[in-house]
Amino acid sequence: MATARAPRRAPAPQPAFVLQRHDWSESSLIVELFTRGLGRVVTVARGAKKPTSNYRALLLPFQPVAVLLGAPPRPGADDDGDRELLPLRSAEWAGDWAAERLGGWAVVRGPALFSAFYLNELLLKGLVRQDPHEALFDDYAAALAALAAPDGERDEAAVLRAFELVMLRDTGLLPELSMATLTAEPLAEDGHYTLDPNHGLVPAPEGATGARWTALEAALGAGARRFDALHAACRGVAGSLRRPLQGLLHYHLGHTPMRTREVLRGVQKLQLP
Repeated sequence: MATARAPRRAPAPQPAFVLQRHDWSESSLIVELFTRGLGRVVTVARGAKKPTSNYRALLLPFQPVAVLLGAPPRPGADDDGDRELLPLRSAEWAGDWAAERLGGWAVVRGPALFSAFYLNELLLKGLVRQDPHEALFDDYAAALAALAAPDGERDEAAVLRAFELVMLRDTGLLPELSMATLTAEPLAEDGHYTLDPNHGLVPAPEGATGARWTALEAALGAGARRFDALHAACRGVAGSLRRPLQGLLHYHLGHTPMRTREVLRGVQKLQLP
Protein backbone atom coordinates (compact mmCIF):
# COMPACT_ATOMS: atom_id res chain seq x y z
CA MET A 1 0.00 0.00 0.00
CA ALA A 2 1.37 3.42 -0.91
CA THR A 3 2.09 5.75 1.97
CA ALA A 4 0.14 8.99 1.85
CA ARG A 5 2.36 12.03 1.42
CA ALA A 6 2.18 14.75 4.01
CA PRO A 7 0.69 17.97 2.59
CA ARG A 8 3.35 20.43 1.52
CA ARG A 9 3.41 23.54 3.65
CA ALA A 10 2.96 26.80 1.82
CA PRO A 11 5.92 29.14 2.31
CA ALA A 12 5.35 31.90 4.84
CA PRO A 13 6.15 35.56 4.21
CA GLN A 14 9.37 36.68 5.86
CA PRO A 15 10.68 40.05 7.05
CA ALA A 16 12.85 41.93 4.58
CA PHE A 17 14.34 45.31 3.71
CA VAL A 18 15.08 46.76 0.27
CA LEU A 19 18.80 47.31 -0.29
CA GLN A 20 18.60 48.66 -3.83
CA ARG A 21 16.38 48.56 -6.91
CA HIS A 22 16.68 49.33 -10.59
CA ASP A 23 14.61 49.10 -13.75
CA TRP A 24 14.17 45.71 -15.41
CA SER A 25 11.52 46.56 -18.00
CA GLU A 26 8.98 49.28 -18.67
CA SER A 27 6.81 48.02 -15.85
CA SER A 28 9.04 45.86 -13.59
CA LEU A 29 11.93 46.26 -11.16
CA ILE A 30 14.91 44.22 -10.06
CA VAL A 31 15.02 44.51 -6.27
CA GLU A 32 17.86 43.43 -3.99
CA LEU A 33 16.39 42.41 -0.64
CA PHE A 34 17.94 41.59 2.71
CA THR A 35 15.63 38.92 4.14
CA ARG A 36 15.78 37.36 7.56
CA GLY A 37 15.47 33.77 6.38
CA LEU A 38 17.37 33.74 3.08
CA GLY A 39 19.86 36.55 3.50
CA ARG A 40 20.53 38.79 0.50
CA VAL A 41 18.37 37.87 -2.49
CA VAL A 42 17.65 39.43 -5.85
CA THR A 43 14.05 39.36 -7.02
CA VAL A 44 11.98 40.60 -9.92
CA ALA A 45 8.92 42.63 -8.98
CA ARG A 46 6.71 42.41 -12.04
CA GLY A 47 4.42 45.35 -12.60
CA ALA A 48 5.97 47.30 -9.71
CA LYS A 49 6.26 50.51 -11.78
CA LYS A 50 2.60 50.57 -12.79
CA PRO A 51 0.63 53.44 -11.21
CA THR A 52 -1.85 50.96 -9.72
CA SER A 53 0.77 48.64 -8.19
CA ASN A 54 0.80 48.22 -4.42
CA TYR A 55 4.56 47.70 -4.66
CA ARG A 56 5.21 51.38 -5.46
CA ALA A 57 4.80 52.47 -1.83
CA LEU A 58 6.28 49.31 -0.32
CA LEU A 59 9.51 48.49 -2.16
CA LEU A 60 11.49 51.43 -0.80
CA PRO A 61 14.66 51.36 1.30
CA PHE A 62 14.62 51.49 5.12
CA GLN A 63 11.08 50.32 5.75
CA PRO A 64 10.19 46.81 6.91
CA VAL A 65 8.23 44.59 4.55
CA ALA A 66 7.10 40.97 4.60
CA VAL A 67 7.78 39.24 1.30
CA LEU A 68 6.75 35.96 -0.23
CA LEU A 69 9.27 34.68 -2.78
CA GLY A 70 8.77 32.07 -5.46
CA ALA A 71 11.13 29.32 -6.56
CA PRO A 72 13.99 30.12 -8.96
CA PRO A 73 13.34 29.50 -12.67
CA ARG A 74 13.85 25.96 -13.93
CA PRO A 75 16.95 25.31 -16.05
CA GLY A 76 16.10 26.22 -19.59
CA ALA A 77 13.26 28.53 -18.60
CA ASP A 78 13.18 31.89 -20.34
CA ASP A 79 14.58 33.92 -17.45
CA ASP A 80 18.05 34.77 -18.81
CA GLY A 81 19.32 31.62 -17.11
CA ASP A 82 19.69 33.44 -13.78
CA ARG A 83 18.95 30.91 -11.04
CA GLU A 84 19.43 33.61 -8.39
CA LEU A 85 16.57 35.73 -9.72
CA LEU A 86 13.56 34.86 -7.54
CA PRO A 87 10.04 36.00 -8.42
CA LEU A 88 8.35 38.25 -5.89
CA ARG A 89 4.92 36.76 -5.17
CA SER A 90 3.74 39.33 -2.64
CA ALA A 91 4.91 42.13 -0.35
CA GLU A 92 3.19 43.87 2.52
CA TRP A 93 4.05 46.35 5.24
CA ALA A 94 5.71 44.75 8.28
CA GLY A 95 5.79 47.67 10.68
CA ASP A 96 4.09 45.60 13.38
CA TRP A 97 6.95 43.07 13.28
CA ALA A 98 9.53 45.84 13.58
CA ALA A 99 7.65 47.60 16.37
CA GLU A 100 7.31 44.37 18.35
CA ARG A 101 11.02 43.55 18.00
CA LEU A 102 12.32 47.07 18.59
CA GLY A 103 9.66 48.74 20.71
CA GLY A 104 8.57 51.08 17.91
CA TRP A 105 9.45 52.09 14.38
CA ALA A 106 10.29 55.40 12.73
CA VAL A 107 11.54 56.27 9.25
CA VAL A 108 15.15 57.39 8.72
CA ARG A 109 15.18 60.97 7.48
CA GLY A 110 17.46 63.87 6.66
CA PRO A 111 21.26 63.63 6.93
CA ALA A 112 21.02 60.20 8.60
CA LEU A 113 19.99 58.78 5.22
CA PHE A 114 23.65 58.87 4.15
CA SER A 115 24.52 56.55 7.03
CA ALA A 116 21.58 54.26 6.23
CA PHE A 117 22.66 53.97 2.58
CA TYR A 118 26.18 53.18 3.79
CA LEU A 119 24.78 50.21 5.74
CA ASN A 120 23.05 49.01 2.57
CA GLU A 121 26.26 49.30 0.59
CA LEU A 122 28.12 47.27 3.22
CA LEU A 123 25.55 44.48 2.95
CA LEU A 124 25.61 44.52 -0.85
CA LYS A 125 29.40 44.27 -0.92
CA GLY A 126 29.91 42.01 2.07
CA LEU A 127 27.23 39.33 1.80
CA VAL A 128 26.93 36.63 -0.84
CA ARG A 129 23.44 35.94 -2.10
CA GLN A 130 21.16 33.44 -0.37
CA ASP A 131 23.39 33.06 2.68
CA PRO A 132 21.18 33.59 5.78
CA HIS A 133 22.34 35.91 8.57
CA GLU A 134 19.36 36.15 10.92
CA ALA A 135 21.22 37.86 13.76
CA LEU A 136 22.76 40.39 11.37
CA PHE A 137 19.29 41.08 9.94
CA ASP A 138 18.05 41.91 13.44
CA ASP A 139 21.11 44.12 13.99
CA TYR A 140 20.40 45.95 10.73
CA ALA A 141 16.83 46.65 11.82
CA ALA A 142 18.12 47.92 15.17
CA ALA A 143 20.69 50.13 13.40
CA LEU A 144 17.97 51.70 11.23
CA ALA A 145 15.88 52.35 14.33
CA ALA A 146 18.88 54.04 15.99
CA LEU A 147 19.46 56.20 12.89
CA ALA A 148 15.81 57.27 13.00
CA ALA A 149 16.19 58.68 16.52
CA PRO A 150 15.75 62.46 16.99
CA ASP A 151 18.77 64.65 16.28
CA GLY A 152 19.74 65.18 19.92
CA GLU A 153 19.61 61.45 20.69
CA ARG A 154 21.27 60.06 17.57
CA ASP A 155 24.96 59.09 17.52
CA GLU A 156 25.53 58.13 13.89
CA ALA A 157 29.23 57.33 14.31
CA ALA A 158 28.48 54.86 17.12
CA VAL A 159 25.73 53.23 15.03
CA LEU A 160 28.07 52.77 12.06
CA ARG A 161 30.95 51.37 14.12
CA ALA A 162 28.61 48.95 15.91
CA PHE A 163 27.18 47.67 12.63
CA GLU A 164 30.62 47.34 11.04
CA LEU A 165 31.67 45.19 14.00
CA VAL A 166 28.68 42.83 13.82
CA MET A 167 28.99 42.47 10.06
CA LEU A 168 32.72 41.73 10.23
CA ARG A 169 32.10 39.17 12.99
CA ASP A 170 29.20 37.45 11.20
CA THR A 171 31.13 37.15 7.95
CA GLY A 172 34.17 35.68 9.71
CA LEU A 173 36.45 38.68 9.13
CA LEU A 174 36.82 40.00 12.69
CA PRO A 175 39.40 38.42 15.01
CA GLU A 176 38.85 37.82 18.70
CA LEU A 177 39.02 41.25 20.38
CA SER A 178 40.03 40.13 23.86
CA MET A 179 43.48 38.81 22.90
CA ALA A 180 46.45 39.77 20.75
CA THR A 181 46.02 37.83 17.52
CA LEU A 182 49.66 36.83 16.91
CA THR A 183 50.40 35.69 20.47
CA ALA A 184 46.89 34.66 21.67
CA GLU A 185 47.71 36.45 24.96
CA PRO A 186 45.01 38.40 26.84
CA LEU A 187 45.11 42.15 26.28
CA ALA A 188 46.61 44.38 28.92
CA GLU A 189 43.82 46.67 30.14
CA ASP A 190 45.97 49.80 29.88
CA GLY A 191 47.81 48.68 26.74
CA HIS A 192 46.98 50.10 23.33
CA TYR A 193 46.04 48.03 20.28
CA THR A 194 44.71 48.41 16.77
CA LEU A 195 43.33 46.16 14.03
CA ASP A 196 45.74 45.30 11.25
CA PRO A 197 44.21 43.67 8.13
CA ASN A 198 47.11 41.20 7.87
CA HIS A 199 47.89 40.47 11.52
CA GLY A 200 44.67 41.05 13.44
CA LEU A 201 44.71 42.86 16.78
CA VAL A 202 48.25 44.13 17.44
CA PRO A 203 49.92 46.56 19.85
CA ALA A 204 49.88 50.16 18.61
CA PRO A 205 50.58 53.36 20.59
CA GLU A 206 47.70 55.23 18.90
CA GLY A 207 45.15 52.44 19.28
CA ALA A 208 42.28 51.95 21.72
CA THR A 209 42.99 50.46 25.12
CA GLY A 210 42.86 46.75 25.82
CA ALA A 211 39.97 47.41 28.20
CA ARG A 212 38.01 49.03 25.38
CA TRP A 213 38.63 46.16 22.93
CA THR A 214 37.68 43.63 25.60
CA ALA A 215 34.44 45.53 26.26
CA LEU A 216 33.63 45.41 22.54
CA GLU A 217 34.21 41.65 22.48
CA ALA A 218 31.88 41.24 25.45
CA ALA A 219 29.21 43.30 23.66
CA LEU A 220 29.57 41.12 20.56
CA GLY A 221 28.60 38.16 22.74
CA ALA A 222 25.50 39.82 24.16
CA GLY A 223 23.09 37.60 22.23
CA ALA A 224 19.83 39.04 20.93
CA ARG A 225 20.66 42.51 22.27
CA ARG A 226 24.21 42.66 20.94
CA PHE A 227 23.63 45.67 18.70
CA ASP A 228 22.33 47.74 21.60
CA ALA A 229 25.30 46.64 23.70
CA LEU A 230 27.76 47.50 20.92
CA HIS A 231 26.05 50.81 20.22
CA ALA A 232 26.55 51.77 23.86
CA ALA A 233 30.14 50.48 23.90
CA CYS A 234 31.03 52.51 20.79
CA ARG A 235 29.78 55.82 22.18
CA GLY A 236 32.70 58.14 22.85
CA VAL A 237 35.27 55.96 21.06
CA ALA A 238 33.73 55.68 17.59
CA GLY A 239 36.30 58.13 16.23
CA SER A 240 39.26 55.96 17.24
CA LEU A 241 37.58 52.85 15.80
CA ARG A 242 36.76 54.36 12.41
CA ARG A 243 40.15 53.99 10.71
CA PRO A 244 41.00 50.41 11.81
CA LEU A 245 37.50 49.09 11.04
CA GLN A 246 37.35 50.73 7.64
CA GLY A 247 40.86 49.50 6.88
CA LEU A 248 39.71 45.96 7.62
CA LEU A 249 36.58 46.40 5.48
CA HIS A 250 38.51 47.81 2.53
CA TYR A 251 41.05 45.00 2.75
CA HIS A 252 38.37 42.30 2.54
CA LEU A 253 35.67 44.00 0.45
CA GLY A 254 37.89 45.73 -2.11
CA HIS A 255 39.69 49.03 -2.24
CA THR A 256 37.07 50.83 -4.33
CA PRO A 257 35.80 53.74 -2.18
CA MET A 258 32.31 53.31 -0.77
CA ARG A 259 30.01 55.37 -2.99
CA THR A 260 27.93 56.68 -0.12
CA ARG A 261 31.01 58.14 1.57
CA GLU A 262 32.13 59.76 -1.69
CA VAL A 263 28.70 61.36 -2.13
CA LEU A 264 28.69 62.58 1.49
CA ARG A 265 32.13 64.16 1.06
CA GLY A 266 30.88 65.93 -2.06
CA VAL A 267 27.85 67.30 -0.22
CA GLN A 268 30.03 68.47 2.68
CA LYS A 269 32.33 70.33 0.26
CA LEU A 270 29.35 72.07 -1.31
CA GLN A 271 28.23 73.23 2.12
CA LEU A 272 31.59 74.84 2.94
CA PRO A 273 31.59 78.69 2.73
